[in-house]
Amino acid sequence: MGARNAIGIAILLVLLLCLDLAQGDGGVTKMKMKKKKKKCSDYSQGRWVYSSSYPLYNSSDCPFLESGFDCQKNGRLDKLYFKLRWQPTSCNLPRFNGIDFLRRNRGKRIMFVGDSLSLNQWQSLTCMLHKAVPKAAYSLKRSQGLSTFSFPAYDVSLMLWRNALLVDLITKNGSRVLKLDSINNGKPWKGMDILIFNSWHWWLHNGRQRPWDVIQYRKSTFEDMNRLIAYKLAMTTWSRWIDSNINFSKTKVYFQGISPDHNNDWNGAKASSCRGQTTAVEETKNPVGSNPAQIVVEQVLSKMSKPVYLLNVTSLSQLRKDGHPSIYGYGGKYGNDCSHWCLPGVPDTWNQLLYASLIHKI
Repeated sequence: MGARNAIGIAILLVLLLCLDLAQGDGGVTKMKMKKKKKKCSDYSQGRWVYSSSYPLYNSSDCPFLESGFDCQKNGRLDKLYFKLRWQPTSCNLPRFNGIDFLRRNRGKRIMFVGDSLSLNQWQSLTCMLHKAVPKAAYSLKRSQGLSTFSFPAYDVSLMLWRNALLVDLITKNGSRVLKLDSINNGKPWKGMDILIFNSWHWWLHNGRQRPWDVIQYRKSTFEDMNRLIAYKLAMTTWSRWIDSNINFSKTKVYFQGISPDHNNDWNGAKASSCRGQTTAVEETKNPVGSNPAQIVVEQVLSKMSKPVYLLNVTSLSQLRKDGHPSIYGYGGKYGNDCSHWCLPGVPDTWNQLLYASLIHKI
């Protein structure tokens, strides 16, 4: 009996040990403790790790993908940039489940509002969802500044409203006037179920690319001003508009965070741009430090009376000097796009952060 009991106990221990082994996202086998899984409060700190199960889709799976984001089709040969997944320091980021995303958002309208980096994230999400339900019918309609991608079977619409500065940009006496204290263009934002805002990229442009001729704030007019100050004034106007005009019992509001470029804001490599970069920064924190615009965003959101969730894409994206199209994007070999991102690529992780916030009801 004693020997039989010992054998039985040994078998039980082996079975318990096997039950504790689980396959993590990315094909890495991990031993899980029996304690309750820790809920993540901050996905922004971590590192990029190789995963054999990535990417979540291929560009060939996405017939509507913008050519400027399709780095593979444009001749990029290295593949590590789409084989990396984000591993937070203190928890696991849930793997994106497109069918679950569509079911959770059945009957809802989701709108991205911002510049071409909002386009980058919107395109990523449409590709991820199309990959999840490749046989489901979809429609893609574009009308002026609004693009709408719909899945009729799920009654889900993913919209993109191009508005790079968020505040008003009007024409007066032949001049383009940027009004830092005014939003009269926000009517399309009302009534959405989910809003994801973004703005920063166009605040940095100069010369012919600068989208305004003069800046107006209250009764004062300026030919130009410190861009970070202008951005903070505009973001404060946006935050007050959101607090006053959005029904938070219906609408969940996000701010994307600041998507960093890699023209000259990183180190650790003998280069001053993203061109030729094929590996991520290995550190868990960007060696350059905090992005000033991100600090502005955090300050503004902290003073709002209503809850706006920050996706906080900045820190994890700063480590991805390899993720930009460079000569494989807009402009081709005559350009060097270090602002946007290849797809599949980094924006897929931004959408995983969005998905995680929805399933955990953050």
